[in-house]
Amino acid sequence: MKLSLFIAKRIYGGEADKKKVSRPAIRIAMAGVAIGLAVMIVSVCVVLGFKHTIRDKVVGFGSHIQVANFMTQQSSEEYPIVIDDSMMTVLKGIHGVEHVQRFADKQGILKTDSDFLGVMFKGVAQEYDTAFLHKNMVEGSIPRFSDSASHGKILISEYMADKLKLHAGSRIFAYFIGDGGVRMRRFTIAGVYSTNLSQFDKVMCFTDLYTAVKLNGWEQDQTSGAEIAVSDFEKLDEEAQYFIGKVNRTVDHYGETYSSKTIKELSPQIFSWLDLLDLNVWIIMALMMAVAGVTMISGLLIIILERTTMIGLLKALGARNKMIRHTFLWFAVFIIGKGLIIGNIVGLGICLLQKFTGIVALDPQTYYVATVPVEINVPLIALLNAATLIISVMVLVVPSYLISHIHPAKSMRYE
Repeated sequence: MKLSLFIAKRIYGGEADKKKVSRPAIRIAMAGVAIGLAVMIVSVCVVLGFKHTIRDKVVGFGSHIQVANFMTQQSSEEYPIVIDDSMMTVLKGIHGVEHVQRFADKQGILKTDSDFLGVMFKGVAQEYDTAFLHKNMVEGSIPRFSDSASHGKILISEYMADKLKLHAGSRIFAYFIGDGGVRMRRFTIAGVYSTNLSQFDKVMCFTDLYTAVKLNGWEQDQTSGAEIAVSDFEKLDEEAQYFIGKVNRTVDHYGETYSSKTIKELSPQIFSWLDLLDLNVWIIMALMMAVAGVTMISGLLIIILERTTMIGLLKALGARNKMIRHTFLWFAVFIIGKGLIIGNIVGLGICLLQKFTGIVALDPQTYYVATVPVEINVPLIALLNAATLIISVMVLVVPSYLISHIHPAKSMRYE
């Protein structure tokens, strides 16, 4: 064992040091590290949870990548594109693709005896992944969607149900305006969902792909497009390049041009807003690192001044400044290490409490979630611990050079 580490252990664990003046300073420095790390852990876990929760909700409505008619993606009008079995095979064969599902949109009006509401009917088929809807169901059940027949059932949001005073099992008339005039359909509400993402909940209801295609007056093999889920969202931009190379600018047998866009391009405002949250985390981390660093510097200086006699004695015995500096840096590592342990216990404790109890609630109309979401990322927390330890020790290197100005002859008479 190195002499500097041995001496540091003896100083840190010495019973005689319990009454030293430096003990309050050590506790303050330890508390600074613990509080700083706890705040950083809570901040990172909350921001990660919030970003991923909102991202998953947006993706739930539009998947990761959409392949549609070029004209549809350049305007607000709906233009059909062929998504038949051969095109589905092509899309499924592209690198990184995990799931492909067809969809068709049709604007319409839901009307009761006392009120009406303009909505977007999203027609989906049997391959549609309903996991997202199951997670956000409030009432009723999800109907069996089909591309070959209409079951006359729809899934609406809780916002629509409250506004129109409807519930699962209610029947309602829907009106659609097209080239052939106004058409009316009668639907049964199979279920009610709620995601708290108001810009989608206010307009999106789900029905059969067959129904939406027929209401648009399209051919059987035509749809609004296909939604593609990729295996790794972090590689979304990379995966999008494969679609640009294999799908974009190709033409179906009706002469319509295929085009693709990622969910980030389809909802840029939401993802730009989520990216801004990272800046808040960096600011919080910088402030907490500064707090931990300042308290550790103060504590180390007090410890060095209190140990002036010991430093002089070590120098008189032949110890070099480097060895003595390392002794006090090791001593600081022990303090920081205990602070990290306390900080982890407090920070993770708060995160786990929120994760399993949802004790801190939010206004879903403002924040899109009912409780503060938390995501515990173990590798990132380990990285936070390592960064805190390294940065805290690095800021102590310069103050430790104070030891070189202590002279043995003078320090031996120091009280």
